Amino acid sequence: MNGIVCIAGVDLLMDYLEGVVPADVRRALDEHVAGCAKCTAFVKSYLETPRIVREATDVAIPVELQRLLRERIGLPPRS
Repeated sequence: MNGIVCIAGVDLLMDYLEGVVPADVRRALDEHVAGCAKCTAFVKSYLETPRIVREATDVAIPVELQRLLRERIGLPPRS
């Protein structure tokens, strides 16, 4: 396989990170990412996304707001 360029690597990113690309493609992507600061940062940020989302959404909704929201959308009050 010829060398990977950034735009081609982005198209393959999900399969690459899930480990389902053929071995020759993985080697080419590994080589490219190792030598490309932009792609290294992109892969790192992509891998950090689930943690960031978990932390950003780990907020307790105040009980009164929960009650108002349930009332507004027509759900019964919690016991």
